[in-house]
Amino acid sequence: MAALTVERVVKQYGDKRAVNGISFEAQRGEIYGLIGANGAGKTTTMRMVLGLIYPDEGSIRYDGRPYSKDVKQRFGYLPEERGLYPKVKVSDQILYLAELRGMRRSDADRALKSWLERFGVPENYGKKVEELSKGNQQKIQFIAAVIHDPDYLILDEAFSGLDPVNVELLKATIASLKSEGKTILFSSHRMEHVEELCQNVCILDRSNAVLQGSLREIKSRFPRERVLLATETPMEGLESIEGVTAVKRNENGYDIAIRDESAAQRVLRLAAETNVVTRFDLMEPSLNDIFIKTIGGAGKHA
Repeated sequence: MAALTVERVVKQYGDKRAVNGISFEAQRGEIYGLIGANGAGKTTTMRMVLGLIYPDEGSIRYDGRPYSKDVKQRFGYLPEERGLYPKVKVSDQILYLAELRGMRRSDADRALKSWLERFGVPENYGKKVEELSKGNQQKIQFIAAVIHDPDYLILDEAFSGLDPVNVELLKATIASLKSEGKTILFSSHRMEHVEELCQNVCILDRSNAVLQGSLREIKSRFPRERVLLATETPMEGLESIEGVTAVKRNENGYDIAIRDESAAQRVLRLAAETNVVTRFDLMEPSLNDIFIKTIGGAGKHA
């Protein structure tokens, strides 16, 4: 039985259908990717999963059961918009939020100090939120979402405001929560993050699920249109090969765009006949490539 089942869910606001019959499942110990452009229905879907709003049609089940007060206590939510009070101390508001989730204050205090140590910012315990950098504010907001040890976690733009080092720290933390059996619904406009963390995804466009399933299976539906080539000495004539649409030279060799996979063999043949090939990779499409192809590149990623 899936930990989270969204089945033919519909949400209507007046004349606008914000979500149109979306269905997907997420298992325990899974990070499920939910992606789409602005207005695609992603945030509305997340709010329905959280029980903040209710679907007009369809159903959402948690371990096979409908939404309830018990389910509500098992959720953690990291919204895209920061929701912490800037002039209140970190400890005061995180402990208060944890108590609202049913934790004893002493347990919440130990958990908060543990998370601050884990993120390398124990000195932030007594600071006001407005005194923190954007990255550290995001860490505190993440702690607020997970301090009560939820079974379900909704992460919307979890890496917002973080530098590359802290992005990697939070990635490792999310992967650790997955290994603990958490069911995580993850959304980001950075497709490489979704691709790295998620096994299954759902791409939304104008209220509809237009592509979903395992990343491996989805990628198999799309042609490979990029070759990475490296040779011992510079190559000539790559641009004139039938099916080659663009050639970019870089420090590692050549990044070649092709119309179809048969062109890759012609590239390899020419390189092997005229040079020593040190690298030849026919690359699978990235999730970003697939996203743009699927929705036509319209809209800003969200």
